[in-house]
Amino acid sequence: MTSRTKINSYKSLIPILSPIIAIASALLVGAILILIAGANPIRAYTALFQESLFDYFGFGNTLTRMNPLLFTSLGVLIALKAGQFNIGGEGQIYLGALGSTLIGLYVQVPAFIHIPLGLLVGFLFGAVWGWIPGYLKAIRGVNEVITTLLLNYIAVNLISYLVQNPLKAENAPSPYSELIAKSAQLPMLPGGLAHSGIFLALLAAVILWILLQRTPFGYQITAVGFNPIASAYAGISVKSTVILVMALAGGLAGLAGSCEVMGLKYRLFEEVSPGYGFDAIAISFLSRGNVLGVVLVSLFFAALRSGANVMQRSAGVPVTVVLAIQGLTVLFIAIGLALESKNGNRA
Repeated sequence: MTSRTKINSYKSLIPILSPIIAIASALLVGAILILIAGANPIRAYTALFQESLFDYFGFGNTLTRMNPLLFTSLGVLIALKAGQFNIGGEGQIYLGALGSTLIGLYVQVPAFIHIPLGLLVGFLFGAVWGWIPGYLKAIRGVNEVITTLLLNYIAVNLISYLVQNPLKAENAPSPYSELIAKSAQLPMLPGGLAHSGIFLALLAAVILWILLQRTPFGYQITAVGFNPIASAYAGISVKSTVILVMALAGGLAGLAGSCEVMGLKYRLFEEVSPGYGFDAIAISFLSRGNVLGVVLVSLFFAALRSGANVMQRSAGVPVTVVLAIQGLTVLFIAIGLALESKNGNRA
């Protein structure tokens, strides 16, 4: 094997090893933080992952938290494939939750119609929230980072107004809507492990992989992401691709909100998401554009969130350490990307 062949083989392993190294480094630094907090890192991590991955109900909680992370991360991923930065996952989650809530409250149909209809409307509400920045970017040249970020604030405040006023449940002690109809609620997995939305999220991952890897539209998305100018010369409509991809990204995040309402909370709360839309950005970058990577990293982040409280009770470690580990993971993957870019420029 020549030296050039060896170098190329090492480079091919970088996308696989880089996220693993980033996560391992974050856990190592997290162990130091746990020691500083006066706790035992081995005991803390054992409690965290034992509860979130190997306990029946704890794993159910992990799957429940993984569902919105996976949907929203897929939305960020497909936008990245087209060279767009969808920072608006949080707002799209809120709009998807609103759409499904309206269907659950005001439409009376059998469950076999009600559930798909609620999911469809949640998808469409999120898609509209993604279409807006896509249109502004493609037609007006407005930076999508700015528009998606600002739309987050609009969505959060819109939901806050609605649950405090027209949608507020009668005699509710805090802002939330009435319960959605039973026929609009997602069925639970056997034994009450988690709601069935996790299967929808995994199915969405499979469909997205097929779309990106096996269809002309997937090639079109990738081409626009690599070089929009060359794509335009090749006859690809860059503008329509950007608009459609951003709408699809919003729709996927909207499904995350739908599942939160239809599978977990059964009503619309003022705080639909505890920051899933922002975690999804980190997950998508950690996955290095790989759909399977998104699934695995979503599971990792969900396990961290799921086991955080148990780690606090069992080992006396503050929940904020888990948030620090998430942040450190992003930091280390960013360092890895910077080093790769530097080495690539040298080569």
